Amino acid sequence: MNGWILAATVLLAAGGGAALWGVATGPLSRRVIAQNLSTTAVCPSLLLLAQGYGRTSYVDLALLLALLGPIGTLVFARLLADDLAGDRPAAWGLTWTAAGVGAVVVLVLCAVAGPGRAMVKLLVIGALLIGGNVVASRALSGGFRGVRGG
Repeated sequence: MNGWILAATVLLAAGGGAALWGVATGPLSRRVIAQNLSTTAVCPSLLLLAQGYGRTSYVDLALLLALLGPIGTLVFARLLADDLAGDRPAAWGLTWTAAGVGAVVVLVLCAVAGPGRAMVKLLVIGALLIGGNVVASRALSGGFRGVRGG
């Protein structure tokens, strides 16, 4: 076991454990936030595992998850809008912490990968992961001010 795999294990245990606890307990608002957290915990873990095992297919999986994870959260926000209207979830501390962890993982892996296609792919994954997480969290907490219907 090398440092990359150890870091992925720690990230999966911490983020995955918190997401599992949030999905299994509590009100609907906590469950939807935990679903969003699961994406932001698993995607950087896949990037770390790709580096640890030397398998580029894990990076492609992380790209797919970074793209589809926030979309799933937005679908839940849309479908459960009436149920979430009374108790809007707000987890901005958790959102920015998860975005910071994703940014740190992507930047470290960019430094290791060096310039090239791998770095561009990592930066795209980082942008999708952080941007999608922030947009999905904002949609869950009531939408954007000044935008009609959301």
